[in-house]
Amino acid sequence: MIEHREPEPSRPIRSWIRSSPGTHIWLLIIAVTSIVVVIAPDQVERVLMHRNSSNIHQLVKYPVRALLSSAFWIENPASLALYAVLFEVFHAPVERWLGTLRWLAIVATAHIVATLVSQKVLLTAIQAHEVPRSMTHVVDIGVSYGLAAAVGVLTYRLPTPWRWFYLAGAVAFFGIPLATGGTFTDLGHAISLTVGLLAWPLTRHVVSPPATAGRCPL
Repeated sequence: MIEHREPEPSRPIRSWIRSSPGTHIWLLIIAVTSIVVVIAPDQVERVLMHRNSSNIHQLVKYPVRALLSSAFWIENPASLALYAVLFEVFHAPVERWLGTLRWLAIVATAHIVATLVSQKVLLTAIQAHEVPRSMTHVVDIGVSYGLAAAVGVLTYRLPTPWRWFYLAGAVAFFGIPLATGGTFTDLGHAISLTVGLLAWPLTRHVVSPPATAGRCPL
């Protein structure tokens, strides 16, 4: 069973951050890399985006680095505030509920599986001359695959009947773009959502934290 940290009512913000350290460390790294992108010259920015991408070229040459580094950059630094909100809404509750190790196992698995499968599908399309060969160097970075997995596993945190409404919304949000001629990224999102939903066994025998522990101080 998973033990949860006791809340600190006198320090709600500190308690909130300490209850989901992985989420906030990840978000901090993304904030730093986003600042680097903002202050870097355009040429350096392009190099950083391609070097830290998990596209076919980088996966073939530097597979481990590509899979790891691509999870800590976002293509548009202006989206940082939105990602901060999404991390608090999805990642933080899952990490607080399941514990850091289980949360990390789920989102890391989703990121790796979704990246490898979607890029394999893209490679097949390139070999079939359905898309240009230049797509081997396409920029493929970001944290959305991990977010999709968190969205999926959070389904099991909700009580019925709200669980089914939430699940229907998640499937529609990630499934409709894929079903209407989506890109390899849309495929990756759908795969990540599926990984999150398949993580149901990891949600069993979890001791829920006290009600005050999961309350956002903002």
